[in-house]
Amino acid sequence: MKKVIALVLAFVMVFALCACGGSDEKVIKIGVYEPQTGANGAGGKQEILGMEYANSVCPTVNIGGVEYKIELVYGDNESNTEKAVSAATKIISEGVSVVLGSYGSAVAIAASDTFKNAGVPAIGVTCTNPQVTEGNSHYFRICFLDPFQGTLHANFAKEELKANTIYCLGELGNDYDQGLINYCKEAAERLGMKVITESFPKDNSDFTSYLNNAKKEGAQAIFAPVSIQYAQLIVEQANAQGINIPLLGSDTWDNNTIVEATVGTNTELYVSTFYAEGGNADFEKGIKEWMNADSARLEKNGGNDMLAAVTVMGYDAYMVAVEAIKAAGSPDPAAIMAALPNVKYTGVSGEISFNETGDANRDSAFIKTANTEKGVWDFVKEQKA
Repeated sequence: MKKVIALVLAFVMVFALCACGGSDEKVIKIGVYEPQTGANGAGGKQEILGMEYANSVCPTVNIGGVEYKIELVYGDNESNTEKAVSAATKIISEGVSVVLGSYGSAVAIAASDTFKNAGVPAIGVTCTNPQVTEGNSHYFRICFLDPFQGTLHANFAKEELKANTIYCLGELGNDYDQGLINYCKEAAERLGMKVITESFPKDNSDFTSYLNNAKKEGAQAIFAPVSIQYAQLIVEQANAQGINIPLLGSDTWDNNTIVEATVGTNTELYVSTFYAEGGNADFEKGIKEWMNADSARLEKNGGNDMLAAVTVMGYDAYMVAVEAIKAAGSPDPAAIMAALPNVKYTGVSGEISFNETGDANRDSAFIKTANTEKGVWDFVKEQKA
């Protein structure tokens, strides 16, 4: 019996020592505030893929001579402003030092005060609405803004498509859609173009009447800065109706499901985006190998390894967060927030630094067009507003 007791005690000591060893690991948490469901779920998943790949490339950070494991903490905002606060609160409750996200400006704006009140800095990845960073010192972003993107589309329609009339379509009450339409309209009217605007209700699935209105008005370009699910329907229904007016899509349209919807059609489609595939061969080789090593990753990317610009931006945002942690020399959110304005990072998507409002210093975007034979994006040009 004594021998049995001694063995039991020995095992208990071994397990206790193992447990103690594990507790010595230092961890710093980065929040991933992104939609994984809802209208923007597909884009959110692709943005997350970039962060997860970055985490595999850079899984630790040295702070004051101590190595910290970087752990990602997820909060699904469900592409819904009403769910935004609870998703943000969940992330905050888990002790994150900095937050990344979100795909979709409306949910970023909705959760902004939650991050502010918790004293946690947030880095927007592809949320392009100016309101994300306006009037606060806690939200930063690494992408271009909607005033720039809306103006860019007006210029492209006038200069490249020779359009004199542009039709703009967006979801009613959606800050992202309506903001971009407003900026495009203002720029187009300055160029002497006629602008027709219409809005559709949330969860609309039939766009035939809107597309026919554009045709009746003699539009030579249709600008529809809408979510992925709406964009795919617009592409499919325009083709079904034989409406061959060039479609202009904002950064949300840079998705493999949308370009694949153009295969075998006469669709003329152009999108503005943050990165064009082929820009960094080494990075692309690495992330595609990583994606192809796990079927779940491919599924999140829409079933193939086509590289979306939002994935590249997710990677860059993670790396910017790591640079801010290094500059702060501390896992403390307040120290990271104080360090962020002076962070400079050479990312896959280009040079990243911040202006006085916390926005990225970016003055150009990539224009891509749908290759309707291969179902891939072809690079058109890098365009300034």
